[in-house]
Amino acid sequence: MNRTNNPDERIAQMTFASVYPHYLAKVEKKGRTKDELHQVIRWLTGFTEKTLQKHISGETTFQQFFQAAKVNKNAHLITGVICGYRVEEIENPLTQRVRYMDKLVDELAKGRKMEKILRAE
Repeated sequence: MNRTNNPDERIAQMTFASVYPHYLAKVEKKGRTKDELHQVIRWLTGFTEKTLQKHISGETTFQQFFQAAKVNKNAHLITGVICGYRVEEIENPLTQRVRYMDKLVDELAKGRKMEKILRAE
């Protein structure tokens, strides 16, 4: 993997499979389940469970992951601060989508109700 100092490029080149175990550990440590994590990821990406499993076990970069995704029409309702940045103000679309996922995982780990996480209207 090429190394770059551009954070947007670093995110684009990271594999989903390398980050997924951290998502899972974070939510399970707080008493949430793998099924709940998958529900959140599927809501954001539009993936089926089978497609999600392929990305978990594959070498898909975040760029490829989100190119294949059909991002939920309500994703723009995800707001707040993650990694020191307001997700709604992130200009790079890919970085914003990755941070959307980070934010949803954080909300799940913090015990937020699933209806709120999934921006049910």
